[in-house]
Amino acid sequence: MSVIERDMPAVESAARSYSRAAIGLRNPHLAEIGEARSKLTWLEIHSENYLLAPTTPRYQALERVRHDFALSCHGVGLSICSAEGLDRQHLRDLRMLYDRLQPFQVSEHLAWSVIDGRYYNDLLPIPYTDETLDIVCRNIDQAQEALGRRLLIENPSRYIDLPNNDWPEPVFLGEMAKRTGCGLLFDVNNLFISAHNLSFETADYLRDLPVAAIGQFHVAGHSCRELTAADGTVDELLIDDHGSTVPEGVWQLLDEMLTLTGTLPVLVEWDNQVPALDVLLAEAKHAQQRLDAVAGKAGDHAA
Repeated sequence: MSVIERDMPAVESAARSYSRAAIGLRNPHLAEIGEARSKLTWLEIHSENYLLAPTTPRYQALERVRHDFALSCHGVGLSICSAEGLDRQHLRDLRMLYDRLQPFQVSEHLAWSVIDGRYYNDLLPIPYTDETLDIVCRNIDQAQEALGRRLLIENPSRYIDLPNNDWPEPVFLGEMAKRTGCGLLFDVNNLFISAHNLSFETADYLRDLPVAAIGQFHVAGHSCRELTAADGTVDELLIDDHGSTVPEGVWQLLDEMLTLTGTLPVLVEWDNQVPALDVLLAEAKHAQQRLDAVAGKAGDHAA
């Protein structure tokens, strides 16, 4: 039995225990986040921001925070889809961090960002081919064993449909989860953006999605850019920029997904033009109201 199979019941139990709305911990709010103890049970951090010596001020601040909140760690630099394999030193650094912090969930992106030792400040897309699936599954297996934890893998936002795909995205995600035992961190905003940009129906996508593998949801804001074609027609491209309040369409899609999964942890992401803490807490409160509504309906059905 692998470490992932052994720990699966505990991981799933922890996720249900923290089925509340939360926000990402950002540097401007480190000093005041303790004031939110009565409003939040957990926070998300970006793992790479805390690969620091335990004596550094920022890490010490995080140690104080984790006495009041559970943590979910979201990796942004592992490059889980890299064809050249994973950076073993980066895996060791992440393992040390996770062993110290004991997060209830850890996650990575379905993307690549490293080639020939050069890191790009982007989460780059992949084709959904048999070859890519083999690479991704191999890397996830390696990462989960090295980290001693089950990973949640986040679906991407998409702007173009790469050619020669062998798998639709939701089926690819399902096969990935089946082969590796990983879960999904499902970004609702990313699906909303992809459906708009690539002109597909979210209902069709959700029919093929392995909803039982979802362990956490993300919601966020996005921006819109107008693109003018040579013939003068104008198209709107949605950009996943995490720089504004969550649009109503994304909230409605979250509601639809929560009816399929039941209550799960929901994170409000806001990474650019980070507002005052009160603004983020108001967004989290709105997310919590939607979680409560789903829980209430489930209670009604049970009665």
